[in-house]
Amino acid sequence: MNNGRFAISLHILSLLALDDEEWVPSKFLAGSININPVLVRKELGNLQAHGLVVSKEGKAGGSKLARPAETIFISDIYDAVRQNDLLGKGINVPNPKCNVGRQINNYLDELYIEAEHALRASLGEKSLADFCRNFQSEHTQH
Repeated sequence: MNNGRFAISLHILSLLALDDEEWVPSKFLAGSININPVLVRKELGNLQAHGLVVSKEGKAGGSKLARPAETIFISDIYDAVRQNDLLGKGINVPNPKCNVGRQINNYLDELYIEAEHALRASLGEKSLADFCRNFQSEHTQH
């Protein structure tokens, strides 16, 4: 994944998990991540579409986790933001007359699928709650 959406989403969800009793405003989330609130709201919309957050508009509005952090796995977050192939794709068309060129894309596809499965399996072993334990002594206040 060659964009920052995973890190932004994990940051958002970590803040929501650490403050699970209140509606957390996008302005606070944006301040912690140090990005524009519009980008936070866009990512919140995506996370909501994937069933990870719920949001409420208005003065007392904000966002919360849609379910307990123990039931949200890092692989769920990865799946919600995944846009590109993990290792990317070649932009050129290999020479079909070359022994390597005519076969490489098939073998690369197999390699990429294997790597993606390994990554998802690893991310699926850790919940958002597990990840948030990194911040227990530094609980965020707002």
